[in-house]
Amino acid sequence: MRCVYSDDHLLHDGLLKISGNGVVRLAEKPERASNVLAAVSSRWPNEVQLPNTHDDDAILAVHDSDYVEFLSRAWADWVAAGQTGLNARADTFVGRGMRGHLTTSILGRLGRYAFDIEAPFVAGSWQAIRRSADIALTAAGLVQRGEPHAFALCRPPGHHATANQSGGYCYLNNSAIAAQSFLAAGKKRVAILDVDYHHGNGTQSIFYDRADVLTISLHATPYEEYPYFTGYEDEIGSGDGEGLNRNFALPLGTRWPAYAKALEQALEFIDTFDPDVIVVPLGVDTYEHDKTTHFGISQDAYVDMGKLIASVGKPTLIVLEGGYAIEEIGNNVVNFLAGIASENPGP
Repeated sequence: MRCVYSDDHLLHDGLLKISGNGVVRLAEKPERASNVLAAVSSRWPNEVQLPNTHDDDAILAVHDSDYVEFLSRAWADWVAAGQTGLNARADTFVGRGMRGHLTTSILGRLGRYAFDIEAPFVAGSWQAIRRSADIALTAAGLVQRGEPHAFALCRPPGHHATANQSGGYCYLNNSAIAAQSFLAAGKKRVAILDVDYHHGNGTQSIFYDRADVLTISLHATPYEEYPYFTGYEDEIGSGDGEGLNRNFALPLGTRWPAYAKALEQALEFIDTFDPDVIVVPLGVDTYEHDKTTHFGISQDAYVDMGKLIASVGKPTLIVLEGGYAIEEIGNNVVNFLAGIASENPGP
């Protein structure tokens, strides 16, 4: 399994949030990617490579230019404004009836370009964010050039990021950027199959009215889980994209047999759409012992999940999203990748 990775993700560290009466680290921390790298390197020695550097065109095909410029300057503007917090994050967001485009304050812009408080900035954030997009594009290039599958070990993740807002630990939508790059390189149709525990709201919003990208997300019901306001099953796309967005909103406590049935239905949509390539935003926060979530997928079931997706027989790019059981994340990801590659699971 070819894997693309960069140590630049380590620069996006020290992410904090208020919890109860104290301050704690966010669940999205460097150990996630480091543990996945160790597991992948052990399973597939000599298959890990550094990303190539790409220009901004592929990113700007998905994200608004003013938003990308904001991301690149957020920490520097925070410091220049005399802010002393360890993390740069908003304290006010654009609500109904409010004007969202005039303020020049860094706090105001942080609120304009985010929909929650879960995507803060530190000094090294932009370099990590930008390199994560390079990782996705490099892995997409491997598939474009004939690899049957490749793994983009991205951190920070991306599937919550919209064209112009961050949130849910996400800044640039790595999976959407990769999907668009396939189309720019000549592919006619791309399917995005998001298997993260949370709805891929950003990816849905980017392609919602598009006929060339099928977006499918299997996730916990937004009646009870983040992001709460998107991910319902009546969201089926609009305009040219009507019928090409599908959400499988599953109840808390879902285990593999029920998940597998939903996945099989999702794969039927993909088979009918007949894409040239599949992009899989992979979140292993569906894991039964992930303390941040409420599904019951076992480590062994990730092999079966990968095999089911591989059964469609399409070139596949896998992009890392969530997964917060730090000690087990590496084995969970490797098991999924082994299933995609139709190999036996690891120890």
